[in-house]
Formats: sequence, C-alpha cells, structure tokens
Amino acid sequence: MPPIPPVTRTLLIACVAIFFAGALLPSVFRPLEMMLALWPLQSGLFLPWQVVTYGFLHGDGFHLFFNMFGLWMFGSEIERLWGQRRYLQFLLASLLTAAAAQLLVTFLMGSRLPTVGASGALYGLLLAFGMMFPNRTIVPLFPPIPMKAKTFVIVFGALELVLGLSGRSGVAHFAHLGGMLGGFLMIRYWRGQPPFGGRRRW
Repeated sequence: MPPIPPVTRTLLIACVAIFFAGALLPSVFRPLEMMLALWPLQSGLFLPWQVVTYGFLHGDGFHLFFNMFGLWMFGSEIERLWGQRRYLQFLLASLLTAAAAQLLVTFLMGSRLPTVGASGALYGLLLAFGMMFPNRTIVPLFPPIPMKAKTFVIVFGALELVLGLSGRSGVAHFAHLGGMLGGFLMIRYWRGQPPFGGRRRW
C-alpha cells in the first residue's frame, strides 16, 4: 500500500485528534465544539468560520470511521493525481458548498440543530474519483459489491437525494449533495467548461 500523501495524512490526524480530545476532555472541548459546529442562521449561534470548522468535528466513532476511511480511500488517490494545492482547493470548495446547502435547508425547515462532519467534502471527493477514474472497480463497505466508480457515484448520489427528500433521517443528505455539486463545479471551472468560460486551468 503506498504511503498516505501529506495533506490527506494531516487531515486524518487532525480529525482523529479532535474527536478523541473531545471524548477525553469533554468539559474543556464542549464549549469549543459549540463554537466550531455549523449552526443554522436562525439559531443565533452561527459564526462565519463554522462553514469550515464543522468539517473537523464528528458526532460519534462510526461517523468518524466512515469519513476517515473515505478520505483515505478516495482522497489519497486524488491528492497524488492533482497535488497538494489543487487538492486543498477542491476540498475547500466541496466543504463550503456543502455548508451553503445545509444552511439553506435548515433555514427553510426552521431547524436549530447544528451540523458536524467532513461528509460534504468526502462526497465531493467521491464525485472527483468517479470523474477521474470512471472505470476503476471499487468495493464499498456498504454494500460490499464491486462496481465501477462512475456507477458508485450515481448510486450514492441518487440515494442521498431520495433520503434527503424523505426527510426521515437526522443525516445532512443535502449537505452531501452540496459537496458533490461544489466538486463538480470546481472541476468544470478548472476545465474551462460551462457555466465557466475561458482557458483550461488544469
């Protein structure tokens, strides 16, 4: 197995360290986590930096594990392909559009609950992997069925849309879709494709 590239490794360490620090020292980190989670606009607790910092927090061990597994599985390959700078730009774009989508949904629903997790950026990486390596066969943890990367992206994107419209889950499905949208637009911007014009920026 090739070594984990530097940005992906740093993000993995940071997310794991923050999670365990919060678990071991809740009285110290609880107030900090309240400031870093993404709060709805109408909650009175929203702060500008939360559109980035929410991605470093996770609700429980399973949430952390699946996000970090996906970051390693897809992010390592994308970082090696694009390099550190472009990889960071892409992650930030996906994270920000995921936050924007979640803020819009929580505003329309009147929710006052915060959002945490790197899933929006992860779904952006999933989309990038499917676009860069469409015919690469992967075996997801769930369901453990071999499929092409492009099929994997379509299936999980459609599933997120259906679950989001059902409104029966506490998962931020529209944030996931927002992350995919941000990643898609970023790639099209780099390629100089509509809705963006100009020269290729690869």
